[in-house]
Amino acid sequence: MTVERLNARFGRLAGEGRAGFVAYVMAGDPDAETTLRLLQGLAGQGVDVIELGFPFSDPMADGPPIQRAALRALKAGMTLPGTLDLVRRFRQGDAETPIVLMGYLNPILSYATDRFAEDAAKAGVDGVIVVDCPPEEAGPLADALDRAGVALIRLATPTTDAERLPAVVSRTSGFVYYVSVAGVTGARAADADAVAPAVAKVRAASGLPVAVGFGIRTPEQAAAVARVADAAVVGSALVDALAEGVAQKRDPVPKVLETARALAMAVRSARA
Repeated sequence: MTVERLNARFGRLAGEGRAGFVAYVMAGDPDAETTLRLLQGLAGQGVDVIELGFPFSDPMADGPPIQRAALRALKAGMTLPGTLDLVRRFRQGDAETPIVLMGYLNPILSYATDRFAEDAAKAGVDGVIVVDCPPEEAGPLADALDRAGVALIRLATPTTDAERLPAVVSRTSGFVYYVSVAGVTGARAADADAVAPAVAKVRAASGLPVAVGFGIRTPEQAAAVARVADAAVVGSALVDALAEGVAQKRDPVPKVLETARALAMAVRSARA
């Protein structure tokens, strides 16, 4: 199904008159089996789309929580092929929840772009966000993903001006990811009032749903964004919940799922 699964999910959300909740987790943090249990549990907590990070040694767009998660995952031996295997295993029990991979270009180039796109589609990946791949360099990846039927999801930011926006959203499918604050993940809180006009501009330019991420940690912040965007994305708060469990040497899955549920419920009720 690949990109069709994303289109169907956002179509359903629009029909229900509500925003979606996108939950981010890092593949392999702290190990593959824990990640699989998280993936299997998230949809039951009200998560609409799963964003699965694949670890990289130099995650330039990520703040300390996700940087540490990437290092834990790399130390545990997680790779891009291992990430695809997690998706494949997840798909054995869930054929409906969209999964979007988020990461950096270097591992994809090392894997080989065409082979990555084919293997991602076979595993059940619906979309890919590549943080450090600008439109001018995205042609080969976009071509490969188009052939495989996987969405290339682009990032727009507060510094994306009207002249730049058409290039940013070109060849984008599934949805556009709007970065609500300048800087790295988890650094500052999103301002829904400031986000609203930017979301409208990105939506008009792309004709696609707009998911807003970076700077959303609490149910209150998620609800505020859900009132003006098509989806709210939370990563650092979930990664922190997992890290807390790891540090305390207890099973981190229940706390992460509990955190995800509180955020999902806030998003679901935001427009009620």
